[in-house]
Amino acid sequence: MEKLILIVDDAMFMRQVIRKNLEEAGYKNIVEAKDGAEGVKAFEELHPDLVILDITMPVMSGIEALEMIKQVDSNARVIMCSAVGQELMIAKALDAGASDFIVKPFEKNNFERTVRYYLDDNRA
Repeated sequence: MEKLILIVDDAMFMRQVIRKNLEEAGYKNIVEAKDGAEGVKAFEELHPDLVILDITMPVMSGIEALEMIKQVDSNARVIMCSAVGQELMIAKALDAGASDFIVKPFEKNNFERTVRYYLDDNRA
């Protein structure tokens, strides 16, 4: 079964960049949401294998969405992906249950390595 990835970012351009990088890495089963509320709804309906979540978004922030996703599934794999490189935001995201944090703009190989790590069923 092909892994399902949910991209949640309010910037269409950024969703396209993330999708392009995922597709070039071989992932094809990708869905998108344009804000945190839409992302939580998509997570509840689809139960994706991985969520790539922006922090700063209208309607519901990425931190709020992360907290709601973790209430639905405490084992959810969520990578925060944000231009907000502040240590406080990174710490807040990790405290809220994020699996990892990628700062935009990201380097393609590092992004792909991080995604593969969280989608690899063989990891400990």
